[in-house]
Amino acid sequence: MRQPALPLALITIKLPTPRIHIIRQLEPIYGNTEAGYIADMVLEKLTGLPKQETRNLQAANLSDKQQLLLEEMLLQLEQHRPVQYVINEAWFQEMPFYVDERVLIPRPETEELVEWVVKDFRTAAAPILLDIGSGSGCIPISLAKKLPTAEVHSCDISSAALSVAQLNAAHLQSIVQWHEIDFLDERYWEQLPVPTCIVSNPPYIPKAGAEEMSAHVVKYEPGIALFVPDEDPFLFYKAIANFAQSRCQAGTLIYLEIHEALAAGVQQALQQKGIQTIEIRRDMQGKERMIKAIRS
Repeated sequence: MRQPALPLALITIKLPTPRIHIIRQLEPIYGNTEAGYIADMVLEKLTGLPKQETRNLQAANLSDKQQLLLEEMLLQLEQHRPVQYVINEAWFQEMPFYVDERVLIPRPETEELVEWVVKDFRTAAAPILLDIGSGSGCIPISLAKKLPTAEVHSCDISSAALSVAQLNAAHLQSIVQWHEIDFLDERYWEQLPVPTCIVSNPPYIPKAGAEEMSAHVVKYEPGIALFVPDEDPFLFYKAIANFAQSRCQAGTLIYLEIHEALAAGVQQALQQKGIQTIEIRRDMQGKERMIKAIRS
């Protein structure tokens, strides 16, 4: 005998919260911890609410448009597209930077490089800072914001990257002078200022290293900003050293981000160009990721 249907009021359908839904979809790819981190970023961007509120958000709190956009984001994330590109945002030095496939995603270790420069130049009267490799503009814009007396310049070979950097500078109300040049071509060096400080997070990953990198990095981030030839992994460091020796005065400070496994090689490359005073610094994870050098 067929049982009578239960009244609708007695039927409870337990729907997952949007955050749980995102984690369930992404956990097989990213793992639980990373999936949770991505879920927080997506929901904060999607709703404009702080993380504390998005964690208890119910599906009913999302509009139809937001739910549709969330599913579109999940499709991209399932294809390994970095969440920063999906939401077009990466935070750096407590500021939101627009990012897409034209530029690298800013990393925490680069924030440490910026903090090192800021600490050393906080009391400087009017330093001239040159950033080599603009990317999203995170380094020069942050320096211009934190060192208001500084004159900040930045150069990049990519007009596409400079478009993003200029967009960020306008949005964050930061004054930086941009230069579109191939820094490896010495003929363009005269277009750059004579700096009192050089900062750079140049390409430094040998191409062979791509095999060991995550799919979302190799597939989506610009290779021109990541990789150097296997036979010449110190290409940019040698060029920076040559620039410092030929264009800068003695005492010019040079701050460089480096590959965690190549600190000794970078040091040797700089010393061969006549730069002898070098300090290697570890990042928060204990890896050798930064160098400070002084032009002799």
